[in-house]
Amino acid sequence: MKLTHSPQAMAPADLDELRRHGFDDRAIHDATQVIAYFNYINRVADALGVEPETFVRKWEESPDP
Repeated sequence: MKLTHSPQAMAPADLDELRRHGFDDRAIHDATQVIAYFNYINRVADALGVEPETFVRKWEESPDP
């Protein structure tokens, strides 16, 4: 969440926490790339008014976890 909402607040301690949970540097890098891509493509879709495919539920219609 931090990477999406406030990436400027990321600190070495955040990476250390991921490592403590078993993520190596490659996994952290890969996850960061995927997160960044989805952030990017969602912003593009929102900016252009792209509607989701019919098989995708809208966020507000999704059940609470």
